[in-house]
Amino acid sequence: MMMSRLFTALLAALCLIAPATAMDAELAKLARASGTPDIPGLKIIWLAPWGDVQNAHRWRNIIVHQTEGPAGSARGGAQEQAKNPTRRGVTVWVETDGTVYWAVAENLVPTHGDGANRNDNKYIDNRPTYRQVVRDNSIGVEFAGNYPDVTAGPTEAQVAAWKILVKVLRARYDIPLDHVYAHNWIDYKDSRYCEGCWLATLARVWGE
Repeated sequence: MMMSRLFTALLAALCLIAPATAMDAELAKLARASGTPDIPGLKIIWLAPWGDVQNAHRWRNIIVHQTEGPAGSARGGAQEQAKNPTRRGVTVWVETDGTVYWAVAENLVPTHGDGANRNDNKYIDNRPTYRQVVRDNSIGVEFAGNYPDVTAGPTEAQVAAWKILVKVLRARYDIPLDHVYAHNWIDYKDSRYCEGCWLATLARVWGE
């Protein structure tokens, strides 16, 4: 099951690698909008609409998380987050079918991450991340569905949504490509799997 999902996600990722087009320019324009814009290729449930991007929190990093919840759990997680924005969780949740839930106003900071306590250089050079890539400067994205097998990769629909979503986040907040991090890259997490690593790697492979 795990290998099947990873293979499917890999195929989806390869199919999504394409030259930049006018669509990228339009996406960048939409990414600076306010309200609840319709973004081509994404189904977004807006629990908190965008405001003026100039008033957003000063996000400088993206941290990719995966939750040990079953398919369907992103909706519940996002709704609870919307009720209590600063609880442990994230701003953006992604369901297994690719639905994106924007749960928290972008000027608020949810509790996520563990203080960037990883300093062993296991996945990346941790010199620029140690105690520096933290919740106060990092917007979090949670991908649901790795239950009961925590090693299960993202679904094809999640990969397709992420391809667009990461571009939107980077364009909206002027986040450099090398500031997209997997949770396991910056914090010591569950040793059974590498949380967010596949998705963060895809973002960097896709490039600008």
